[in-house]
Amino acid sequence: MAISIEKQLEQYTLHHPQEVLLVTAEIDDELDKILIFRGFSSSLVRSTASDPDIPVLPDNAVNIMIDRLAGPYQPSCPNYLEQQISWDQFAKRLTNP
Repeated sequence: MAISIEKQLEQYTLHHPQEVLLVTAEIDDELDKILIFRGFSSSLVRSTASDPDIPVLPDNAVNIMIDRLAGPYQPSCPNYLEQQISWDQFAKRLTNP
């Protein structure tokens, strides 16, 4: 079974605890923003289930763009390291460190 995009991003943040990932994705024809930090995901738009086994970023999400930010995340003054990385580009980084 393939590991989900969300789990891969959570694993990335465990290995890079100084980074926060801000994921923008289209889920069921609606735009969502998901913050991933130190192995945990939380939606900034929708409610997030208290059960960590319920994915915040479902497999049917499309048009995924990722911003890398320096932690801690401060919404009023985000410190971007890199912006608008496609999932395909980011996935290559996971396989070719």
